[in-house]
Amino acid sequence: DADVLLHAITDALLGAAALGDIGEMFPDTDPANRGRDSADMLRRALERVTAAGWRIVNLDCVISAQRPRILPHRPAIRRRIAAILGVGDDAVWLKAKTGEGVGPVGEELAVAAECVVLVERRA
Repeated sequence: DADVLLHAITDALLGAAALGDIGEMFPDTDPANRGRDSADMLRRALERVTAAGWRIVNLDCVISAQRPRILPHRPAIRRRIAAILGVGDDAVWLKAKTGEGVGPVGEELAVAAECVVLVERRA
């Protein structure tokens, strides 16, 4: 399930353009958002960012998970994210970390993701 990563990207994208966050755009109090596809949420956030005059330059993400191992899947994950965002694979980077057996990630109780998105005003 890529929800954690796609949610982090959505939040970073909205924040980079100063357009709020995922919780504002898709409040969990709205029944329409229960079970909403995370890729659809990212696409809708991208539409909002693009409509505000911004374009994605690149993004750099970190996913922290003890299991599954992310690195063998990195090329496919990068391609999927690039396709959703309409950018080249070279604009998407993904790093994988483990909890080294420490904390909720290391104890396999949680998966975490962080992302930084660089946007620029379209000319």
